[in-house]
Amino acid sequence: MKHFLQLTDLGRDEIEHLFGRTKVIKDRFKNYVAYQPLADRMLAMVFEKSSTRTRVSFEAGIHQLGGSSIVLNTGETQLGRGEPIEDVARVISRMVDIVMIRTFEHSNIERFASQSRVPVVNGLTNDYHPCQLLADMYTWVERRGPITGTTVAWVGDANNMLNTWIQAAALFDFRLHVCTPPGYGIDPGRLAAGKGRVHIFKTPAEAVKGADLVTTDVWTSMGFEAENEERRKAFADWRVDTDMMKVAKPDALFMHCLPAHRGEEVEADVIDGPQSVVWDEAENRMHVQKALMEFLLLGRVTA
Repeated sequence: MKHFLQLTDLGRDEIEHLFGRTKVIKDRFKNYVAYQPLADRMLAMVFEKSSTRTRVSFEAGIHQLGGSSIVLNTGETQLGRGEPIEDVARVISRMVDIVMIRTFEHSNIERFASQSRVPVVNGLTNDYHPCQLLADMYTWVERRGPITGTTVAWVGDANNMLNTWIQAAALFDFRLHVCTPPGYGIDPGRLAAGKGRVHIFKTPAEAVKGADLVTTDVWTSMGFEAENEERRKAFADWRVDTDMMKVAKPDALFMHCLPAHRGEEVEADVIDGPQSVVWDEAENRMHVQKALMEFLLLGRVTA
């Protein structure tokens, strides 16, 4: 049994298998060909952090695969009343086939997984967002081919998305250019996980120069709302705009995991422009997560 708590819980070969399965599953979906290998399987979705894309993509995905889902908000369960996470895991995992958790502290999902009898998937924690990275990389593969050897530029906060891009750079051997405002840089321990593929730049323009892909995220992640005004000032020069995109390669793509704040971390002309693939990313969350659930429950399917 495997859990998927961070990107490195799967090897490169396994992720490439997922990408192959994602194409097959997505093609079937687009051609209205029913594919329901998870009939009678149940997904439990546990939300401590609110969500739009995570809930819809997982709920629609499991239903398209023939399974069912149940949503548990922590405020409506005994988790919100202090029941130990380990006890909840022991019970829930006897009743369902797979669990997705979207929470704050990464240690919470690790504690749950330690007592779970079924696969546990990280729908987002403060430290990592691996399902989004699968969707991002698959979107690149779908548009341009292998990501190995490319240059990805990250402009903005050193948050859970950047932490996961660092893992991806080490796994898939591409350069990751990073520029964050002073005081919001990468933790040295996280940087080491990049295995020499991560390069730090002082200005966004330097980081983006010659990049194949430019990506960013909100300036204030969920749970850090008290810092919002302070962050607006600190990140003012870290907005991805049309001038910044001109420094990247002429055919560079732009990605954002959403939700986006136009006029803050990204200019409207960029996210709504021809280089943006954010809507493909959003849809591909569903398809790549279907491949992930298939893999975790059934192993390597080739049909």
